[in-house]
Amino acid sequence: MELDDLAGLKLTYDEVGSTQHDETPEGFHRLEHRERIGSGDEVFQRAADALLTWRMHRTAGLFMTATETPPQVGTSTLGRLGPGLLIPRFRTVGLPVPCRVVWVANEPDRVGYAYGTLEGHPEAGEESFVVTREADGIHFTIRAYSRAATWYASLGGPVTRLAQRYAARRYAAALRKLAT
Repeated sequence: MELDDLAGLKLTYDEVGSTQHDETPEGFHRLEHRERIGSGDEVFQRAADALLTWRMHRTAGLFMTATETPPQVGTSTLGRLGPGLLIPRFRTVGLPVPCRVVWVANEPDRVGYAYGTLEGHPEAGEESFVVTREADGIHFTIRAYSRAATWYASLGGPVTRLAQRYAARRYAAALRKLAT
């Protein structure tokens, strides 16, 4: 699967936009990870830039390609899970994780987006990444809901959810590193 192959694929869930409204649809597992990543306008701007240029994903170890930078509603993304997480020269090898951006926030104190899973993704659901400027500092929030879409994701059960929490911590650490 290549980035060009994603245009005709459909989202694998019906509850599009639920991460924006903090709703978890019935039958989905919820993940929320929130961290303070620093303070000040420069930290906010660097975090927003790293998020909107896909550098956060790459720094966390997920090589991501996208049809647009910065993301817009309708942007297709393709990541790969596999040996590329550990060995960069294999970043284009592994299990494809195709997604499409379903909402974008670009406000003075809130920047981010969410993408939803496309056909061929092992999970079904949505994940959002949002940087906010608040009274006590700059915060990064990941909110996701998902359920297995393949037999091997079903087989993974609790291990899959542990992997999602691990990925959320890696994303937050990568964004903190890029912003400070």
